[in-house]
Order: sequence, then structure tokens, then C-alpha cells
Amino acid sequence: MAPLVLALTGVFGSTFTITLLLHRLLFGESIRMSERLTEVVGTAPVSIRQQELSFPLFHRFIKPVVAGLAKVLVRHMPAVGAETLEKRLTEAGRPWNLSGRELLAIKYVLAGLNALALMELWKLAGQAALQSAVMALVGGIAGWLLPDAVLSSKARQRREQVEKSLPDVLDLITVCVEAGLGFDAALVKVVEKSKGVLADELFQVLQEIRMGKPRREALREMADRMAVEDLSNFVGSIIMAEQLGISIGNVLRSQSKEARQKRRQRVEEMAMKAPVKMLLPMVIFIFPAVFIVLLGPAAIQIMRAFGL
Repeated sequence: MAPLVLALTGVFGSTFTITLLLHRLLFGESIRMSERLTEVVGTAPVSIRQQELSFPLFHRFIKPVVAGLAKVLVRHMPAVGAETLEKRLTEAGRPWNLSGRELLAIKYVLAGLNALALMELWKLAGQAALQSAVMALVGGIAGWLLPDAVLSSKARQRREQVEKSLPDVLDLITVCVEAGLGFDAALVKVVEKSKGVLADELFQVLQEIRMGKPRREALREMADRMAVEDLSNFVGSIIMAEQLGISIGNVLRSQSKEARQKRRQRVEEMAMKAPVKMLLPMVIFIFPAVFIVLLGPAAIQIMRAFGL
């Protein structure tokens, strides 16, 4: 057995060595030239095909299919309600770069697919036709409301991020203005030093100002996109100070103080609501277990005493 193992090992080693030598002999020079060229010139540009294959399956297949279907449906969809959806999409940060009519088409598709899927599942379960119709109605309503729920969630997250970062951004703008910078230059510093939703919106405001749009219009449009009360108050104060010739530094200082105070009040309000929100899980999950642990032995003794 041992000589056979040694012979097989020798054959494998010889084959591997000969293959490696042939590879070096045939392709060694081209490999060295390629490595040298990479060192001198740099890495070769990635082809468009390789870039496309590096994307996830959702971007390569699912999203184009959904976009194509939405474009077909958009041609036959009424424009009623599209403006409201456009506003909600803007407040949510324009997720997936959808337009209002495209989102309306997706809502119709989701409602129809959910209704059909639940109706077929209910039929396969052997339920009556009336119950299948009711479940189809429920599925259609759920599919119709699902995009609205997603948009509301994203818009709420953006508002919370803006409310959380606004006092710090106002402090930074105030420091820059008091140090001698103009308001636009202070916004540039904020964009450079900050990250998040508010920094992105301020960067868009700067881009619009550079393209020739008046500053008050760019700021007002940003406030309308975000739909945050504190940000709207800040923009209104800046526009009013600019119109009346009031010192922007004083306005920024008061707005920063007010925004920080409101943020502290929101945190205190959330802390006050926490015990009330914890009450329902405690009553449903914790109190029954505590009662069983405390009263269970006594109940068993009582049942034994009465012969139950």
C-alpha cells in the first residue's frame, strides 16, 4: 500500500511541476509585461459589461423590469393624485428616483398582484368564494397602502434627522458668520464639515445659487422640500433679516438657541411617553408571568386542601 501511495504522490508532483513550468514558459513573459504595464500606467479601465455585472440583481434585473412595466402603465394612468404623490416623494427624498405617476402605477400593480395572490391562496385552501373575494379585497387594500407607508416612514426619518442635526448646523453657521464669513461661505463650510440629509440639502441650495437662482428662493424651496417646522422658521427668519437689513449673526444665534431648546423638549417628551408605551407590553407579557410565579404555588396548595 505504501509504495502505491508514494507512486501516486510522485506522479501528482511531477504533473503539477511540469504544468507550472509550461505555464511559466508559455505565459510568463506576457504576465511580466502586464504587471510592468500596470505599474507604469495603472490598472486598466473596467469595461461597461463588468460594471453592470458588479451591480446587485435588483439593479440589473428587477428594477429595469419594474421601470419598464411602470412606463407602460403610466401612459394609461390618469394624472389625478400624481401631484400629491410628487410632493410626498420629495419629502421622502425621492427614493428610487420615481416620479408621481410611476409610483401611482406601482400602487396599482401591487394592489392587483396582492389581491390575485391572496384570492388564489384562499381558493387553494378550500375556502368559499365569498371568503376568497374578501381576502382579495384585503390584499388589494394592503398593496395599495404599502407604498404610502414606505414613503411616510422615509419622510419621518428624514424629518427626524433634520431636527436632530439642525441645532449643530446653526451653531456652525453662527460661528462662521461671526468669524467674518458671508452667509453663502458659511453654508459652504457647513457642507464641507457636516454629513447627512441637511448637509445634502444645503449643498443643493448652493448649487442652485451658483446657477443664478436667488438665495431666498433656493432656501424657501429647501424648506418646502423638507417640510420641517424648525427649518421653515429658520429660513423665514433669514429671509426676513435679509429684507429688513437685520444682522444675520443675531438671528442665527437666536434661531440656534430656539432649535436646541426645542430638541431638548422633544427628548423630554419622548422620555415622558416611554413609561406609557411600556405599559402595554408589561400588562400582556410580564404581569401574567409574574402572577403565575407568585400565585401558582398558592393556587396548587388551595386546590390540594379542598381536594380539587
